[in-house]
Amino acid sequence: MRIAISSRSGCGNTTVTKLVSERLGFPMINFTFRQMAKERGVDFWEFCRMAEKDFEIDKELDRRQVEMAMAVPDCVLGSRLAIWMLEKADLKVYLTASPETRARRIQKREGGTFDERYSETIRRDMNDSARYQKIYGIDNTTPETVADLVIETDSRSPEEIVSMIVDRAEAIIGKHI
Repeated sequence: MRIAISSRSGCGNTTVTKLVSERLGFPMINFTFRQMAKERGVDFWEFCRMAEKDFEIDKELDRRQVEMAMAVPDCVLGSRLAIWMLEKADLKVYLTASPETRARRIQKREGGTFDERYSETIRRDMNDSARYQKIYGIDNTTPETVADLVIETDSRSPEEIVSMIVDRAEAIIGKHI
């Protein structure tokens, strides 16, 4: 079973992906822009600016994630575009949260002021959406057209979200036994 989990920044994707993988005993695949920037010795925000001009960065990231996911029989892949890129996913989950909630979570993780994180979050959303549309023709503002499960995370704990995903995954596994 392959599970793909996507969201925008600050929705809890990494946390949920990690917890789902632990609960099901599946490997977690969460290769990110941050990791690629670190591999290349480039500041994260500078790397994001580079990706706006060089679409090969996104293509490499997405290709590597899918290759990692397809190399194992079971996994949980967490990324911005996992539900679109991992076409052979058995379960596609999209996490949502308001920009305010996301900015607060990012501020808690990275520091800075709420206003800084909020404006960065809005700017990153717009830049990411425009890039995904240009590169792949993907409209990441309408995940419900692709996702099997869309979960609002503003008012739910990671454990509640994980239980929703695991319950759905177990139902799918049960159908295949």
